Amino acid sequence: MLHKIISRTLPYFPPKLIWQFSKSYIAGETSQDAINASKALNRENIMVTLDILGEFIKTMSQAAKNRYAYLTLIRTIEAAGINANYSLKPTMFGLLIDKKICFEYIRELTAEAASHGNFIRIDMENSPCVDDSIDIFRRLKREFPQNIGLVLQAYLKRTLNDLESMLDLRRDDAALNFRLVKGIYVEPADIAYKDYHEINDHFLKDLEFMLKNKIDAAIATHDTPLIQGALHLIDKYQVPKEHYEFQMLYGVTPKKRRELVKNGHRMRVYVPFGEQWFGYSTRRLKENPAMVKHIIKALFYKE
Repeated sequence: MLHKIISRTLPYFPPKLIWQFSKSYIAGETSQDAINASKALNRENIMVTLDILGEFIKTMSQAAKNRYAYLTLIRTIEAAGINANYSLKPTMFGLLIDKKICFEYIRELTAEAASHGNFIRIDMENSPCVDDSIDIFRRLKREFPQNIGLVLQAYLKRTLNDLESMLDLRRDDAALNFRLVKGIYVEPADIAYKDYHEINDHFLKDLEFMLKNKIDAAIATHDTPLIQGALHLIDKYQVPKEHYEFQMLYGVTPKKRRELVKNGHRMRVYVPFGEQWFGYSTRRLKENPAMVKHIIKALFYKE
C-alpha cells in the first residue's frame, strides 16, 4: 500500500531524487550519452534500438522538434557506425492531434533510415492508439517492406487477431517483423488480460503463431519462464538465428542477456535517452510500484 501511495505522488518528487533510480535504466539526456552506451553494448556483441524519450505531446511544434531530433539522431548514429536501429512512439509526432502530419513525419524518418539500409520500429502505446498505429505500419510496410516493424502487446485480447489480420502484408523478399511485449499500460479488464500466468500464456501463443507463420520475432522479455518458452518454440520450429532476436531494457537483467548472447542468440537492448527522462521514469514507477523501494533507498544514499 505504501508503495502505491508513493507511486501516485512521484510527479511531485524532486528530479534529482528520481534520477537516483533512473540513471541505471536511461542512457542519459544527450545523443552522446546514447552513443557511449550503445558502443559499450556493441562491444559485448549486443545490438541496440535507440529511443528519444517523449510521448503524448500537446502541440505540433513539439512534433516538429521531435522529427528534427530523430533525423539528427539517425544521421549521427549511421556516421558513428553503431549497430543500432530506431524505435519511436506515434504520439511523439502528434498522433492524437494531427494524424496526417504524424504519418508524414514517421514516413520521413523511415525513408531516412531506409536510405542507410536501416530499420524503424513503431512502438505500441495505449489501446486508443492501436488501430492508428497499425494503419501507419500497414502504409509504410507497403512502401518500405524491409525497413519498418511494429510492437504488439500480448496482454491485449485482440493481439492474436491483429497478427492474423496482417498476414496479407507478407512478402517473399521481406518478412513481417514484430516486437512482442507483455504490455505496460493500464487497460480495462474487458480488453486486456490481467493475470500474470494468463498474460504469459498468451505471450507464448502469440509468439508461436509468429514463428509458425515465419514472422520475424523480436522477443522482448526479462521473464525467465517466457525466455525458456521462447527457446522451446525456436527449437520446435527450427527458426534460423537471423529471423529472431531477444530484446531487453537498458540496465535490466544484464546477466540474463549475456547468457543468451553466450549461447549464440542475437540480443538487442532498448536504449532510451533524452531530456524527457523524468516523465518516462515516473510512468515506469507508477506502473510498477514495487520499484519504489529504489526511490526510498535513494533518500538515504548519496554518491
